[in-house]
Amino acid sequence: MRVAVIADIHGNVPALEAVLADLETHRPDEVVVAGDLVGRGPEGDRVCSIISELGWQTIRGNHEDYLLGFRHRKVSPDWLSDPNWAWQRFLAAELSEANVEFISSLPLTTTSKAIPELRVFHGSPQSYTEGIGSWTDERTLESHWDAVEEDVLVVAHTHRPLEKRVRKGLIVNVGSVGLPFNGDYRAQYAVFDREAGALSVTFRQVEYDREAVRQAYQASGFLDAGGIQARLLLLEIEHARSFLVPFSRWAEHLGETPSEGLLTRFLEFFDPHASLKDLIRIMSEAS
Repeated sequence: MRVAVIADIHGNVPALEAVLADLETHRPDEVVVAGDLVGRGPEGDRVCSIISELGWQTIRGNHEDYLLGFRHRKVSPDWLSDPNWAWQRFLAAELSEANVEFISSLPLTTTSKAIPELRVFHGSPQSYTEGIGSWTDERTLESHWDAVEEDVLVVAHTHRPLEKRVRKGLIVNVGSVGLPFNGDYRAQYAVFDREAGALSVTFRQVEYDREAVRQAYQASGFLDAGGIQARLLLLEIEHARSFLVPFSRWAEHLGETPSEGLLTRFLEFFDPHASLKDLIRIMSEAS
């Protein structure tokens, strides 16, 4: 049996379409979508329509709930007018009522039907905002089996692929279709094969038309309406590295409101390839 798990599409239709074509070649018995169909990219509504029509098992990520919060005005009242949340308001408004209902109905976890030992979460069994990566210590990794019975924990959220075996089982982070952060611009996902009692994992990387994404940012109005944050998100597409969160954390560290001047200062010193430890040091020096 073969199962493909895709995640973190983030409103990137060209990347999703490239992965769909790749899936046609590899013909999995099942496809599971591990959350974050929306957010951080301008075509979340189209992504939701494509996935819902395919009828694949799909779970909710943190960005589904973020946009639902804005859509239903269940966020801080200041966020409904603050220019620095304009990007989230744009993405929430872009969703059709049918797709608002679709993402509202998604569960937080699922188990593969074709390979039942695969238990899928967006972040971790504890929270969809907890990222599991190479930095996660083994004790923390093993603690996740306190909440699951399956042998294989399949996650996403960090936008960085990972395969790590610990004493209690196997953890696989499938990476990101629409917004990889590992320096590889290609759309990424994972394929699980169960054959003769053995499970193997293959990470797929698929070329896609990034120029079409840039055009979508402009044609949709997101690049203008989303302000500084939309420009940072486009930099993430261009560099396959995280920009928005480091900038936001640096602004918080300084106690300053994001602005054009602050963005200019940030981009003068920020190295998207630096480790988190180095980034914290550089931020401290730059402040």
